[in-house]
Amino acid sequence: MALSRRRRAIIASVFLVATAGFCLPSDASSPAPSIKEVAQGRQAGPVKVAVPGPVQVNFREVTIPPGGSTGKHCHHGQLVGVVKSGTLTHYAPVYPGGVHVYRTGDSITEGRGYVHEGRNEGSAPLVLWATYMTPEGKPLAETDLAQCDRTR
Repeated sequence: MALSRRRRAIIASVFLVATAGFCLPSDASSPAPSIKEVAQGRQAGPVKVAVPGPVQVNFREVTIPPGGSTGKHCHHGQLVGVVKSGTLTHYAPVYPGGVHVYRTGDSITEGRGYVHEGRNEGSAPLVLWATYMTPEGKPLAETDLAQCDRTR
């Protein structure tokens, strides 16, 4: 499938930001950038991102207290995140049995369209670092479930 120049540029930009693709300045008199690793996770398989453009990219720190929940929602775009601390119990039809548990250091991806819910069923606060890639003008999390386009 051929990608448009704009879509290739968006994918490249997201990749560069997501991988902290910073270069050191070639001029020794220029100040070097400051880079702080805030979270790191691992995906066992490939991550495919396909969001119709134009796309807005948001980075969020989401903290869910013990017993708290995101509420049922879906996304019009995609999300890639890392559990910074705590445990995320994720209810979604994309898992065998409908549930998956993510722990500190785990990486999570959420596709678009399907209804899901994240819960903190642990005893400590859950902190998730998340990157949302969403079509411009759409909410990052859609709570009107009639707007969710599929159940998978």
